[in-house]
Amino acid sequence: MSGEGPAKPMHALKSGPLSGTALVPGDKSISHRALIFGAMSRGLTRVTGLLEGQDVLDTAKAMRAFGAGVTRHGQGDWSVEGVGVGGFTEPDDVIDCGNSGTGVRLIMGTMATTAMTATFTGDASLRKRPMGRVTDPLSLFGTRAYGRQGGRLPMTVVGAGQARGIRYALPVASAQVKSAILLAGLNAAGETVVIEREPTRDHSERMLLGFGATLHVEKTAEGHVITLQGRPELRARSVAVPRDPSSAAFPTCAALIVEGSDILVPGVSQNLTRNGLYITLAEMGANIDFLNPREEGGEPVADLRVRFSGAMRGIEVPAERAPSMIDEYPILAVVAAFSEGKTVMRGIRELRVKESDRIDAMARGLEACGVRVEEEEDMLSVHGMGAGGMPGGAVARTHLDHRIAMSFLVAGLASRAPIGVDDAAPIATSFPIFETLMTGLGAELRQGRPD
Repeated sequence: MSGEGPAKPMHALKSGPLSGTALVPGDKSISHRALIFGAMSRGLTRVTGLLEGQDVLDTAKAMRAFGAGVTRHGQGDWSVEGVGVGGFTEPDDVIDCGNSGTGVRLIMGTMATTAMTATFTGDASLRKRPMGRVTDPLSLFGTRAYGRQGGRLPMTVVGAGQARGIRYALPVASAQVKSAILLAGLNAAGETVVIEREPTRDHSERMLLGFGATLHVEKTAEGHVITLQGRPELRARSVAVPRDPSSAAFPTCAALIVEGSDILVPGVSQNLTRNGLYITLAEMGANIDFLNPREEGGEPVADLRVRFSGAMRGIEVPAERAPSMIDEYPILAVVAAFSEGKTVMRGIRELRVKESDRIDAMARGLEACGVRVEEEEDMLSVHGMGAGGMPGGAVARTHLDHRIAMSFLVAGLASRAPIGVDDAAPIATSFPIFETLMTGLGAELRQGRPD
């Protein structure tokens, strides 16, 4: 479990040009959902391209604990024998979700309207994260939750029997909360309606339709209104998981800032609710070509050719873009540091309650590497130092956060002096082949702290 074992310091040195093909893992969000929706269906769901990071493996274990048959057949090739909507059995032991906020929140929603009790925990990082944003709306179904002060794990959830659908307007943009409510609504009588002012990633809606649920989305004066009919018979299907745009962000951004680089990143999801980073990079002047657009597993994908972009410029990122790139702000902050001028990122308060306070973690790490930053509660601005301009020479604290660790290791590939991270072990939760993939492209990554 990330955060429970020994720390794994790592550092990056200034690298020569990156080249080759970066085959990033399957999309983490879709991988979680493929296992969960497969477990709630009748019949055998086959999943290919599943991300085998620790977060997803923990979700697979949880689905087994609730009675589904989950089998690994080979690398990324899995099957799920589902138990149907409302068919979960009460687990015999505590459900350990490791480092995964997505996993624990979606699973809570999945069992929230079934008459059973389950206790959830996680690693040191996950136990600090608030669960009230999910348990509060789930209580409207009649679900009860008992956790530590501040709504934190470990937490016992008592599902509601004979639940009825609810209508809920999201106070903050969150695909996790939206999905948890929709999952709970599957086993509730009547309609469950979720209203979001700003659209968030729509993998749950796409997958619900693919598994046979009755769901429709309309844009109204209130925002995006998602209506789900409860108690459907979900049907097993095959799911081909596209490659993760959040993982693809790291080799992509590394190639943009390492002089002379030219890489191909194939089969990356181009879902409009997930591509905010790539729109932003294009506005900054990044040299990225989107080749061979197509559809895989119900999701739009493309192959990315990425080349060094030494003349990128800082911009103001629109606050309304945040839901489509919320996980990519740490690596965007690194790219901003190697651009000319100031990049301002607003509307990012959600980063305060991720695996770490990502605004603070990036601000402190960049400052230690010689970059001037400013931060507010929901804003981070980075004063760019141009291509090759970051001094580096620091060891960044990751706070058990995989994206913070990968972001500073990417920064070290182009900074003047090496950059280290105090613990790279959490990277395995989402991108277990990060080190192998990056060194295969020519990145200079080393175990331990820099000399």
